Amino acid sequence: MAREKVVEHYDVVIIGGGPAGLSAAIYSGRARLKTLLLEKALVGGLATYTNEIANYPGFPDAPKGEAITNLMKEQAKNMGVDFKLTAVSSVELKGEEKVVETFRNKYIAKVVIIATGGRPRTTGAENEQEFLFDKGISFCATCDAASNTDKHVVVIGSGDAAIEEGMFLTKFAKQVTVSVMHDEGIMDCNEIAKEAALANPKMNFIWNSVVKRFEGNDHLETVILKNIKTDEEIPIDCDNCFEFIGYLPNSELFEDQLPLTRHKYITVNEKKETGIEGVFAIGDVTDKWLKQIATAVGDGAIAGTAAERYIAEKEIFDHKIMQSEKPGLIYVYNAIDATSRDFLSNIEAIESSMNGRIAISRIDTYKSNGLALKLELEKTPAIVITNAGKITDKIYDLNQEMILSKF
Repeated sequence: MAREKVVEHYDVVIIGGGPAGLSAAIYSGRARLKTLLLEKALVGGLATYTNEIANYPGFPDAPKGEAITNLMKEQAKNMGVDFKLTAVSSVELKGEEKVVETFRNKYIAKVVIIATGGRPRTTGAENEQEFLFDKGISFCATCDAASNTDKHVVVIGSGDAAIEEGMFLTKFAKQVTVSVMHDEGIMDCNEIAKEAALANPKMNFIWNSVVKRFEGNDHLETVILKNIKTDEEIPIDCDNCFEFIGYLPNSELFEDQLPLTRHKYITVNEKKETGIEGVFAIGDVTDKWLKQIATAVGDGAIAGTAAERYIAEKEIFDHKIMQSEKPGLIYVYNAIDATSRDFLSNIEAIESSMNGRIAISRIDTYKSNGLALKLELEKTPAIVITNAGKITDKIYDLNQEMILSKF
């Protein structure tokens, strides 16, 4: 017999504990929202594996990624955020109440923030798993370039990311050897980047090559390349290797519920909204140009703030704007528009003449358009009439007598 899952209720459930998820947790926790962060592996995400973070504001001594994410975690805990180390098995996002399930629990939330991140595509070569991240194989030149000063590094790939990151590495490393699977002179990057790379004296190219295996003791020492035309093995002694052969978002859990790009990234707007009310997505699982700790933290700040606003506006909308105790009049206007601002005096006159028989609400879209969007208006200013908690009419011709006739 299947064990019944424990049901818990939260204002906000965050899926993923990298910098984006931690930042969102700090913001929602500080807003006094009951917040849960779920992480299946390691709180801090891929950032914890970075040896030095030299470009995160406020940390000039380039600490390890783990040092920064541990501080984020402690800050979130101080804000009252709950943490659970467990994998999410399923989600149901389309209802008014969101459902997030793990093996043992069912979490009901008003808001879900998806921060599941992504993972670099790896080569699948022999011994690769033994040297990932802090043992010689890296995926972020911006993160680890400084620690490779005066060293020899290998770059795998020839796309825009590989060549541009390889060029960046030449500012620090003494030599950058690039493995390219195509014939000499052919790369997958844009022509400008290709010309600059070929002219860079610190960059050396091994054409028609792929990685066969990685070798070393406690740390990577040699990358064994293979010529794809002759099968010849080409050993490259190096200090570190950077792989830039693509990135895979961890979006599989949401494929049937959210709009994704053809590369499976979640699409969001500037508020990190996904298209489903109350569901936000942030960090590397979204379709974004720059994947860095700083941008992930910014995403989390936006989503945490937007979640607070969403919950507050929904509470107002459900219990005040769409109240069912008496007939309602909702005036939607923009305070910087003279016409709609001037009509406020007419609304006051209507309110006075009705002597409390109707509930009157005013929504200023200049401050926020969230409530107005819920009313699905064609334009503003507008009057919305309600009865028993239901919309009965929408009026765009602002005429006081005509409005009064509706009651």
